[in-house]
Amino acid sequence: MGYVVGDIGNTSTRICLLNNKFSIVKSVRFDTKKLFEKSYLKNIFKSYLKKDTNKKLLFSSVVPLGLGEIKKKFQGTKYKIIEIKNLNMRKIIKININKVNQLGSDRIVNAIGAIKFKNCLVIDFGTATTFDIIKNSIYEGGVIAPGIKLSMMNLSKSTALLPVFDLKHSKKSYGKNTKEALNAGFIWGYEGLINNIINKITLKWKMKYKIILTGGYANFFKKKIKWKTTVDQNITIRGISKVYKDLL
Repeated sequence: MGYVVGDIGNTSTRICLLNNKFSIVKSVRFDTKKLFEKSYLKNIFKSYLKKDTNKKLLFSSVVPLGLGEIKKKFQGTKYKIIEIKNLNMRKIIKININKVNQLGSDRIVNAIGAIKFKNCLVIDFGTATTFDIIKNSIYEGGVIAPGIKLSMMNLSKSTALLPVFDLKHSKKSYGKNTKEALNAGFIWGYEGLINNIINKITLKWKMKYKIILTGGYANFFKKKIKWKTTVDQNITIRGISKVYKDLL
């Protein structure tokens, strides 16, 4: 028996095939905008859906229109598309926040993927940079900061002379030209932002957290963080897999 799960983000989407032990055996990541292309999804699912694949496909989604496109593709078929927020997540993890309906699916599954560590902080470098706190296996809330890549793109789009650029590691604290100055601003700015937020969270709870990094800039900023961290690019899918295993 195989299982298909996916994570639809604002920037990118990942679809995975799991085996009967709910481990990843096949995975594809692509720009979320490709969900709206006529034949793109058809070609992907053609290689993922086999005779022994479970007919329930589970997704975490923060893009309703993107999930809607997938549902359209399977309309009138034997397959059922399920979004994790339509399931009772409290059976897996206690959620200690106001307005649970406003909590993003990606943040819920990140927390579920980390729940085994009991006390954990998950930092996801996605379209937004999110910090999610799991204390005594309870989801306690988190912090949402501007995403690094999006901030870089918006700065370029909103100014006449500042160029698009890629972050590069540098020991310089300031730049000798525009790109170096931008690079320094984003590296040291986000280094300060990340370390300050971690510091605020750990001081408040006065306990040791396992810090897990995921998303596009996880490896880039790993060495900039003052605490010991682990990079885990599968934590979101692992959380979705646990939801599938426990609730479907």
